Amino acid sequence: MAEVETTREGAVLTITLNRPDVLNALNAATHKALAGALKAARGDDVRAVVITGAGRGFCVGQDLTEFREDAGDIGSRLRGNYHPTIKAIRALEKPVIAAVNGAAAGAGLSLACACDLRIASDQATFVPAFVNIGLVPDSGGTFFVTRLVGQARAFEWLCSGRRLTAAEAQRWGVVSEVVEADALAARAAEVASELAALPTRAIGMTKRLLDRAATATLDDQLEWEAQLQTAATQTEDFREGVAAFLEKRPPDFHGR
Repeated sequence: MAEVETTREGAVLTITLNRPDVLNALNAATHKALAGALKAARGDDVRAVVITGAGRGFCVGQDLTEFREDAGDIGSRLRGNYHPTIKAIRALEKPVIAAVNGAAAGAGLSLACACDLRIASDQATFVPAFVNIGLVPDSGGTFFVTRLVGQARAFEWLCSGRRLTAAEAQRWGVVSEVVEADALAARAAEVASELAALPTRAIGMTKRLLDRAATATLDDQLEWEAQLQTAATQTEDFREGVAAFLEKRPPDFHGR
């Protein structure tokens, strides 16, 4: 059975972590398969991506059976497996949605938070489990959680290991929407299709601007906006958007 499965519906690529018997815990083989799926997601014919999990879990982080004999050099494991996965998600110049169907824990929580949007099943839970076994958050957990909930709440959550329900995660701003479990896949596909119909390059450039905004000076951000706006005006979608506005019709964007 493949550790990761991919399916296409129009311009939407769905990546499914497929180790349901261990709640989609991550091992070296899963990271390798994820790398292949995320590489495929870079194709111009893909304009939105959904990441989800098979079975009852989204992803519960590291498969600790890999540590049964010896954990080895954890830093090297992170740099070799987790860091490329997280960076590949952020490097995609298109929207990435986490459809959180069940438990998102440890590095699985970091994985969900690395996506652009999170839609959760009402059965989903969110647990920064690192502190519970004497570890610190990794895989971008401190980076993304702080940006989602603020520094004080990030400290409270990450240092307590508190389990959030889907409703609590929505109130905290971790997820944008909670739906009934049996409606999650359809709702994620619907949102992804809506985003895929938008001007993809403009979305990709907006992602870059938002990634920089937290640490940029105002002058730097204004200049970066000016540069990317110049690039945006050179796209086919910009010309289509202007033409559609002037002709009083819906635009037909193609991601170019």
